[in-house]
Amino acid sequence: MGLFGRERIEAKTHEQVVLMRTAGLLVGRTLELVRDSVRPGMTTKELDALAEAHIRDGGGTPSFLGYHGFTGTLCTSVNEEVVHGIPGSRVLEEGDLLSIDCGAIVEGWHGDAAISVIVGGREAGRPEDLELIDDTEASMWAGIAALTVGKSLYAVGAAVEDSLTEAGERRGREYGIVEDYVGHGIGTSMHMDPQVPNYRLSGKGPIVVDATTVAIEPMVTLGDEANRVLEDDWTVVTNDGSRASHWENTVAATSQGLWVLTAVDGGESRLRELGAPFAPLA
Repeated sequence: MGLFGRERIEAKTHEQVVLMRTAGLLVGRTLELVRDSVRPGMTTKELDALAEAHIRDGGGTPSFLGYHGFTGTLCTSVNEEVVHGIPGSRVLEEGDLLSIDCGAIVEGWHGDAAISVIVGGREAGRPEDLELIDDTEASMWAGIAALTVGKSLYAVGAAVEDSLTEAGERRGREYGIVEDYVGHGIGTSMHMDPQVPNYRLSGKGPIVVDATTVAIEPMVTLGDEANRVLEDDWTVVTNDGSRASHWENTVAATSQGLWVLTAVDGGESRLRELGAPFAPLA
């Protein structure tokens, strides 16, 4: 049935979704810790060490560490780096746009999420960077709200694209939506079928089933979305040097509604703002 064939969606039991929440909550709290710890003068490796200790102290294992040879617990992508930045000796400077991607495994189940922040706080950010961060996050939530049992998975990407198009028109710019990297199914593996694009696709697409779990993660640029991988074989950067933002949450869709497994509040506040059904299983 093709790349996005219906058979590629693996439903979980409700009990399995509850287990995934444990991993997701650990990821969400780790990202809160890292966000609150970011300071100018820190290295990305120092942030990585904080995250690894917090995940292990919480009974989890970092998903990324050792994954195909990756050497970090976090992906730390700075400014023109879109995704998969390797933590190391880079010193963070005030005003840097930092995207932080984190994954953890608890009892065999994965959680995966990402946030973008300004080093030194929002007051240190360029206006266009703050707008990029806010609009990328909003597009992620639009995509989450569109994830509905019985409807096409393609609705997620359409909602992300529409959100960014509307925001760009309001800001007087055209955002670049990175198409080379997309969201994904998640469960006992970090990356599973189905793929979850962040842009509109034609056709019916696979139908979301009860207890579908996916990671929804738009990556958006201030300039053109064209990108390349650096010689480290991991770090993805924009070709034109424009800054990028990355947001992600692991989400469960059930017949009752949505549960954002990596959001500390389960996604309740943002889902209610959007009029989307919030339905935690426990």
